[in-house]
Amino acid sequence: MTSLLSVKNACKSYNGNQVLDHVWLELASAEVHALMGENGAGKSTLIKLLAGVVSPDRLELTLKGSPVQIRSAKEAFALGLRFIHQELSVVPQLSVAENLFLQLPYPKRFGLVNWQRLNEKARTMLAGLGIEHIPPGRKMARLSTGDKMLIKIAAALLGEASASASVFVLDEPTAALSSEESGRLFKLIEQLKQRGCAVLYVSHRLEEIFALCDRVTVMRDGKTVASKKLAETGQNELISLMTGRSLGQIYGKREKELNQELLLKVTRLENKKLKGINFQLLKGEILGLAGLAGSGRSELLRALMGVDSSSHDIALAGQRFVAHSPTVSWEQGLAFVPEERRTEGLVLSHSVEKNIALPHLAQLSGAGVLLNRSVQGKKARALSQMVNLKARNVGQKTKELSGGNQQKVVFARALAASPRLLLLDEPGRGVDVGAKGDIYSFIRTLSSKGTGIIMASSDLAELLGLCDRILILHEGRQIALVKAQGLSQADLLSLCYQTEVAA
Repeated sequence: MTSLLSVKNACKSYNGNQVLDHVWLELASAEVHALMGENGAGKSTLIKLLAGVVSPDRLELTLKGSPVQIRSAKEAFALGLRFIHQELSVVPQLSVAENLFLQLPYPKRFGLVNWQRLNEKARTMLAGLGIEHIPPGRKMARLSTGDKMLIKIAAALLGEASASASVFVLDEPTAALSSEESGRLFKLIEQLKQRGCAVLYVSHRLEEIFALCDRVTVMRDGKTVASKKLAETGQNELISLMTGRSLGQIYGKREKELNQELLLKVTRLENKKLKGINFQLLKGEILGLAGLAGSGRSELLRALMGVDSSSHDIALAGQRFVAHSPTVSWEQGLAFVPEERRTEGLVLSHSVEKNIALPHLAQLSGAGVLLNRSVQGKKARALSQMVNLKARNVGQKTKELSGGNQQKVVFARALAASPRLLLLDEPGRGVDVGAKGDIYSFIRTLSSKGTGIIMASSDLAELLGLCDRILILHEGRQIALVKAQGLSQADLLSLCYQTEVAA
């Protein structure tokens, strides 16, 4: 392997805390290289060193065989390093074409900008990169996050400095992208590879890593622990390298048999999306919801919580229950962790403490309507400890936390109600493997204490690893209800593709 970029002995500490401890990394030309590790492993700090944003305590850096130094973002750019992330530096008020030509001379006619020619050139450039679906005259502010990312990469390839662009660093690029947008990004990454560029792909999504990348470097506790060809590496090995735990340990296992006491009975649940849903749930049982996109998994959870209206006959612990609204459901012992935690589950500008307290303000009030801040803070700290939240304190702004820790805040809020029934929509999405392990652990703990759990997930391994039974949906209809034990991912996927009720 011919090294394009070589990083050796990267060290960085803050106030005596060693964040990077002699980290090493080798990137080759025409390679997509994954960088993996739990939150806090040191990935972000390493990227900041390469970007010239943070000064290293020590760093030996070689580019194309020659020693180099990076002391600023300007120097990193001049050396050909490009950094693509969610906080994209585009000019939202300008058009796609104008953003593409920021580093190029605009075509002119009679001394004035030839806008027609500018858009034509931009259209040709976009077509050459396979992203012709983006109109060149559209304002950047109107583009999706995914398309903004594609334009950012395209601009790096087309600008005056494009000849020197040899290393692209993509930090969690698909975190906010749809599957269609992710597919377009992957095609563009393949083009970068064909041009001889090295792509450092930072992600915790194992399915993307194995589909897209050639090699992987794993970091843990500020150190490089392994660098391997992905063709010679398995998912279990990667998880073990990142966390020091096996896949089986991540999911855990049921410690005691279900007591067969009925918690929930749902009969004839219907709305615009769902048709005739019927099932029962035992106390402490974990029921999975599986199905293809658009199957109705999320809609079923929302109907049970009262977020979406439905007709139904529901009995909760033997008593008739009507899901009029989320407030009524909270009062009856239901808790909901939504899929879109950043928009539906959290107020990012609020502190951890305030986010945990939001649905429970009545319980935290003292005399009259005055909020008992002491009680609120004490409860928030206890719940944060329970879910192993990694934050400076409960006063920290939620927007400053990692994805995994934001998810833990939503869980902590749900746990504050001591729910009888917990509804989870994609509980492991957008979090690293270590945070998933924590989340799965307290799902198991709640289950062992008798809380019924219904979880929707597109991760088949997650469903099979955690659930007792799995309900399969297709276009809002119930197709099958099966035991998870002994079922393979292939079996479950086959059921998801069924369009008729299983015999």
